[in-house]
Amino acid sequence: MKTFLANPTILLVTPEVTYLPRGMGDIADNLSAKAGGLADVSATLISALFEQGADIHVALPDYRCMFGAGIAPLQIKKLDAIRRKMPAERIHLAEDRAFFYLDRVYSTYGNENGKISLAFQREVINNIVPRVQPDLIHCNDWMTGLIPAMARQQEIPCLFTIHNIHTVKRPLAYIEDRGIDAASFWQYLFYDHYPSGYEQIRESNPVDFLVSGVFSAHFVNTVSETFLKEIVNGQHDFVKESLRRELTDKFEAQCATGIPNAPDASFDPESDKRLKCQYDADTHMEGKRENKKRLQRALGLIENENAPLFFWPSRLDTVQKGCRLLAHILYDVVNRYWDRQLQVVFVADGPFKQHFQEINWHHNLLKRVAICDFDENLSHLAYGASDFVLMPSLFEPCGLPQMIGAIYGSLPVAHDIGGIHDTVVHMDVAQKKGNGFLFKTFDPEGLSWAIDQAMAFYTLPENVKNRQITRVMHEGKAAFNHSVTARSYMDLYEKMLERPLIND
Repeated sequence: MKTFLANPTILLVTPEVTYLPRGMGDIADNLSAKAGGLADVSATLISALFEQGADIHVALPDYRCMFGAGIAPLQIKKLDAIRRKMPAERIHLAEDRAFFYLDRVYSTYGNENGKISLAFQREVINNIVPRVQPDLIHCNDWMTGLIPAMARQQEIPCLFTIHNIHTVKRPLAYIEDRGIDAASFWQYLFYDHYPSGYEQIRESNPVDFLVSGVFSAHFVNTVSETFLKEIVNGQHDFVKESLRRELTDKFEAQCATGIPNAPDASFDPESDKRLKCQYDADTHMEGKRENKKRLQRALGLIENENAPLFFWPSRLDTVQKGCRLLAHILYDVVNRYWDRQLQVVFVADGPFKQHFQEINWHHNLLKRVAICDFDENLSHLAYGASDFVLMPSLFEPCGLPQMIGAIYGSLPVAHDIGGIHDTVVHMDVAQKKGNGFLFKTFDPEGLSWAIDQAMAFYTLPENVKNRQITRVMHEGKAAFNHSVTARSYMDLYEKMLERPLIND
């Protein structure tokens, strides 16, 4: 590998992060702002890159209210003093009152999020990029969607990662009034209508933040290769045509790819303190048995260590996660395996929860079906106790439960779509391959068939079944981890830079 005098400087721009590694800066331990999976992905990528020696910097809004939570008043002055030293460190906090007093990453008032985004991007463009002078910028989601246009104008290679297809639109005049000199890179932004000229479109032709990021970035990635191809092929009606078209252009130019996320490192049955009994791939039989008994007792289910247990870990929404499929067959499945005492545990929130509760009460399944509010401790225990994870998603940009399930020896029962397709292979005991049970037709019968396949596996002789679970756990731990994800991003950075990221 060719050696360079210095590592390339990478600036990762993200609106949220769960944690930052020790050593990045004096206040790394106090920074956490999370709304969803992007925070976990950002944290793990930054940590993995930092630990592997990359010159990684992070730009993040200064959420003072969230960052100061739990800190004694006398320490606030010390923190402010530390913040003044930030230019010499790797953490670069964008300063603006727009997000100083937020108690969450995104405002509940939709119009405010556009202002928050522009305040963040203004500071990155005007102050942080000139300070860091990065060799490559990595932006994430619509909140950073204008930065790739600036990077294009300044000839800085830029990667744009799509975690969520949400976007906002604002006219150039509004953007410029917020302190961003968009006139210098207006031709690299994406508008609702074809731009005839700067003056003609400044007031009346809105800029789409997310599509601008795709349009102007040098390289784009989604968090699943298959989900990217599904968008390009027009498989999802909810993806706007403008986004599909720009992603297609990038894909056909070989400037788009998919890099799956990885579960947080806390999801490890060997060290998970939320479990009643910790275990590894070789001791999973005893460990999962003890965790199942603890979960059954805690939720008032029939206490039977041999009862097959299915776990629903995903938000109970009305569209994406396939709740309607399970609702349609829930009573039939439980009744079909009544003598086996099949059990289903939900640890999730969402609008569809009430519907499952009504089914549970109406059919008096309370000893076999438990519907619980989301709780981190209970969710971890359910992974450690369950035999199968239910994921009948209509679409799945990435998905993490199917990966976590494999690591914990809880095999996914899932729709063969998006990120699930990239991470789950249908079980073939004879060939000693596969890590779950997939159905291709998105309907209740498809899910019912997959559950039957899982139950057929569950009834195999113990020695046959457990050898497969041991294999799945070993393979899952090797494949679904931050080092693998970080290496994929590092390979992509190196491809964009045409030079190695880490010196020999």
